Amino acid sequence: MITSDYSIASVKPEELQDLKTIAGVPISTISLEEYPNLLVFPDSFEEYDRDFGKKVVFNMVDDSKLLTNSIVGFIGRNSTKLSIHSRFAKEDEDDYFLHYMIQKVAKVNILNLQHTLDEDSVFDYLVYLFPLYLKKAITQGIYKQYKTQKYNDANARGVIDVNKHIRYNKPFNGKVAYTTREYSYDNNITQLIRHTIEYISKHKEGGTEILSIDTDTKEAVSQIISATPTYLSNELVTIINKNIRPLAHPYYSEYAPLQRLCLQILRHEELKYGQEDDEIYGVLIDAAWLWEEYLDIVLEGKYVHYKKNEGKRFYLFENFQQIIPDYLSLDKSIVADAKYIPLNNERDYGEEKATAIYYKTITYMYRFCSNKAYLFYPHPDEKAQPVIYKIKTEQDGINGGVIIKQGLRIPSRCNSFIEFSNKMKQSEEKFLSEI
Repeated sequence: MITSDYSIASVKPEELQDLKTIAGVPISTISLEEYPNLLVFPDSFEEYDRDFGKKVVFNMVDDSKLLTNSIVGFIGRNSTKLSIHSRFAKEDEDDYFLHYMIQKVAKVNILNLQHTLDEDSVFDYLVYLFPLYLKKAITQGIYKQYKTQKYNDANARGVIDVNKHIRYNKPFNGKVAYTTREYSYDNNITQLIRHTIEYISKHKEGGTEILSIDTDTKEAVSQIISATPTYLSNELVTIINKNIRPLAHPYYSEYAPLQRLCLQILRHEELKYGQEDDEIYGVLIDAAWLWEEYLDIVLEGKYVHYKKNEGKRFYLFENFQQIIPDYLSLDKSIVADAKYIPLNNERDYGEEKATAIYYKTITYMYRFCSNKAYLFYPHPDEKAQPVIYKIKTEQDGINGGVIIKQGLRIPSRCNSFIEFSNKMKQSEEKFLSEI
C-alpha cells in the first residue's frame, strides 16, 4: 500500500508505471463509463459548481514524490494501491476528520468503525452514503420502466401469443394468451437497490442501524422492498450484470449515482481481489466539496447554502452572469465562502490564486451590498483566532468592508474517534459563537 505525500523512490518499476498512468490526469477524463469501478464524489461534475473535474488525483515530481491536493480516498491500478488521506490525519493512520465529515454529511453516527484509508474503510464510507443517495433518488419517485409481461386472461390488451393460446386455452373458455409492455416498479434498478439493502442489513456491522437512521430512510427502504416482490437472493449476479450499463434517464437522474454506488457496494470483494488488467478502480472524494457540505450542516439556521441548479438564482448583472455564493446570512448582509485550503498563514498569492481566494468574495460583497465576508476553513491549531483583513480604499474614512478568515479548529492528539467527536462539537459551538 502506497501512502500519499511520501517518497516513492523505492517503489517497484511496475508500480511506478501504474502511478504514472494516473498522475496528472484530470478526474473528468477518467470516464465513469470506461472505468465503472472508480466511484467519484461529488457524483456530477456538471452540477457541482467548482472546477472539480479539472482536478488531478495527484502529481509526481521527478518520479520520486507524490503531491496531492484536496482529493482523498483510495485508488488503484492493477496491483498498485494508493491511499490518500486528509492533511489532518494522525501519522497516516487515523483520519478522524475525514471520517467525521462523512458521517455528518451522511447523517449517520457509528463510532465502532476503523478510520484509516484502505479498501475496507473506503467501503465503510460507501455504506454510510447509501441512505443519503437512496433518499435523493426516492424524491423522484420509485423508478419504473417498461417490462414485457405475459398474461392469459379475458382482458386482452396486447399482442396475442397464438402458440400459447392454442396450447393452454380450450375453445370458448373466455381466456386469451397475450404479451404486453407496461410500466413496472419491479425492474433491474429497483432489484439492484433491494439487493444492496439486503446485503447491508445482513452482512455489514451496524447495517440495520444505517438503514433506519431516520424516518425518511426507513420509508425509502420500505418502498423499495414493497416494489420488488420477485426478489430472490440467488439472482444477485444476474442483477449486477443487468446493471453494468450506466443508467441514463432524463427524469430519474438521481438513480444513476445510486446505481453506481450499489454496484460498488455489492462488488466490493470482487474489486478487492479480482481487478482486470490496467483497470482503474477505487473511491475518490473531493474534501473541498465535503467540507462545504459539512459546513452547510454546521451553519444550519444561520446561513443559507446555495448550490448550482438548486434554489434561488442570483445574477451579477441584470439577468446576466449567474453567480452562486457558497453561503449568505439569512438577511443576505454577510457573504461567506468555504475554503478547504490552509489559510492559517498570512501570505501574498499570485493573481490566479488570489482571485480564487479573495476577489470572488469581494465581488459577492459588492453584489449584496455587504461590508463583511467570511472565509471558512479548517484550522489545525485549536487556539487559533480569527484574522481580519480590511479592504483598502483611496478615500480616507471610507470603509471598504472586511474579510475575516475564520478557522474552525480541528482537534489533534486524540486517542479515539469518540474523543475527537466530542472535541469537534466544542469547536463547532465556539465557531458559531464567533460568527
